[in-house]
Amino acid sequence: MELKIDKCSENPVVQPGGLPWRMVATMNPAVIYENGTFTMFERAAGSLHPFKCSLGMLESKDGIHWSHKFEEPVVTGDLVGFPYGSVQDPRIVKIDDDYLMTFALRPYSYDTNTTGYGVPRSFQHEYPGFSRDTKDNQSRSGVLRSKNMVDWEFVGWVAAGEIDDRNVILFPEKINGKYAVLRRPSPFVDTEVKFTETPGIQLSYSDDLKNWTEPVTVMQPQFEWEDNRIGGSSPPIRTEHGWLILYHGVQHIDKSINRVCYRMGAAMVDINDPTKVIARCPGYLMEPEHYYEKVGAYIPNVVFPTASVAVDDKLHIFYGCCDTAIGLATVSLDSLIDYVMQYKK
Repeated sequence: MELKIDKCSENPVVQPGGLPWRMVATMNPAVIYENGTFTMFERAAGSLHPFKCSLGMLESKDGIHWSHKFEEPVVTGDLVGFPYGSVQDPRIVKIDDDYLMTFALRPYSYDTNTTGYGVPRSFQHEYPGFSRDTKDNQSRSGVLRSKNMVDWEFVGWVAAGEIDDRNVILFPEKINGKYAVLRRPSPFVDTEVKFTETPGIQLSYSDDLKNWTEPVTVMQPQFEWEDNRIGGSSPPIRTEHGWLILYHGVQHIDKSINRVCYRMGAAMVDINDPTKVIARCPGYLMEPEHYYEKVGAYIPNVVFPTASVAVDDKLHIFYGCCDTAIGLATVSLDSLIDYVMQYKK
């Protein structure tokens, strides 16, 4: 069977500009839908030197036309004790009465020079008390909690600070009485920690959102279009077959110039044991096609989904475009589930 995913004719639906802290880029949002309103938390940057990111809050009735709720970001590095830090790639769920947001943090924002053809060249920025050694500036992922989505408190870290652990994504409900997260520890940024496998999707549990079990591998790169690494995209979706997981795969197109391509894949995992993969599509479901997905201010050839919101049978997939803007794609949720399940193991 074929799967029809429609990219919005008004893409990109959110673009940079307008406010000083988001002049260069907006990308990789968290989105939640309640009471007829979409609420988005964008990762945004005001410059490339330093490339300091914070989270802005937007609202929309249709998922296409957005307006900022506040003229200042709602989450910055200061909230978690790193005033020079860069807050990146949020995901949001609601469990009971708590809105829970996972995020990645670079303790010190870095300088970046884009190349136009591949991954940018980044350099450590000078800050008081910072060694400018990359091992002291690894990505670290944590959890925030809020009752109203405006006032956030820091709960704790999911990952240690000496590894590059990002794409940490909470399941939208507890599994066997415990919080569960997808994660992706990797040596993506220079680190002294050695890894024995290609970066893939892993799973950890917690009773309190502060102390987490050692990660267990769920999936590793398997196909050519994900030969560099894979990682979770948006919070898993409960279905009658299991948890539907959208994920991103990165392929090295030209290693000599560090040219890559980010695409979206999908899998189904067991509802009670998410380490058990029930089905996995061998091919990607979405890839860069349009100009705004192939050319941008940061990394070219990127579709990077970080939010998928179901309204009835219509799944809204929000994704970063070249780390520059935000796009929207929609698909029938039932059709997507049927498509994935044809690859049942």
